[in-house]
Amino acid sequence: MRKYLVVPGVALGVLLLSPLARSQDVERRPDESRPALENRLANRRDGWGRPVKLPVQGQKPDPAPKRDLSGIWDPGDGGIQALGPAAMPDDGKPEHRPPFTPLGVETLNETKPSNGARSTLATESNDPVIAGDPQGIPREDLFELRTVQILQTPVQVYLLYQFGRVWRVIWTDGREVPKDSEPRWFGYSVGKWVDDYTFVVETTGLDERTWIDHAGRPHSDALRVEERFHRVDHDHLELSVMIDDPKMYTKPWMALNKLVFNLEPQTFDIREMFWSPTEFQGYNKLLGNEAAGTDK
Repeated sequence: MRKYLVVPGVALGVLLLSPLARSQDVERRPDESRPALENRLANRRDGWGRPVKLPVQGQKPDPAPKRDLSGIWDPGDGGIQALGPAAMPDDGKPEHRPPFTPLGVETLNETKPSNGARSTLATESNDPVIAGDPQGIPREDLFELRTVQILQTPVQVYLLYQFGRVWRVIWTDGREVPKDSEPRWFGYSVGKWVDDYTFVVETTGLDERTWIDHAGRPHSDALRVEERFHRVDHDHLELSVMIDDPKMYTKPWMALNKLVFNLEPQTFDIREMFWSPTEFQGYNKLLGNEAAGTDK
């Protein structure tokens, strides 16, 4: 297991020593200088240990192909979102507090996240992911969003996520999202092109046991998630995520606003990144229990 140092001011167990951070991607490490980071990026390798060439600086990307999201896409450090979604982090600032209903506040107070303004020790968190549950949607977009491979068929779009090595299907055959459906971790998703470069996805039927994000924001069975994928050019893709849950929030709110993905080479091999309960037990044995005062 690869080890990391804990960043001062960040709750233990959230990111750096947790299996959640085992992507070996390109985040900047604690106390790493900019030249050192650039040198590491220049020597970046994929899951097979093969070097990954970076785009030539100053080279203008080709135009985006029409109605095509296919490829291997990397959001870089922006996909980590340890304090909650990038557009609405749980950093204590009033402008970043979602518009909760009274039920939303009551349900929020029942969650114990391991990061953010309400953070608790990882050993005391009731985060369903720590217990082994899937992240689900929208959290798969809003925490540890790493490399994603997108595949298209005439009737479906497949998203293959690095974190957890999970995949989901977005139907494009014109069907509507079902009503009164059996809840799913990743819900029921339908998508359509609103123009040649923008693909909009609606997802409903989501399991209430999941959290919106790593900060423990809740949702109900009424949650509707809108994802907007915009192909800027050949090499760049933007993702925006809107949350709409009238039981928990008084109005829809933007969780992710144009997060940029870079296109990887077709030969890029995506490394594994799993939540492992046994590795988390190892973390607790080394650090977590001691930090919580439960292991003398």
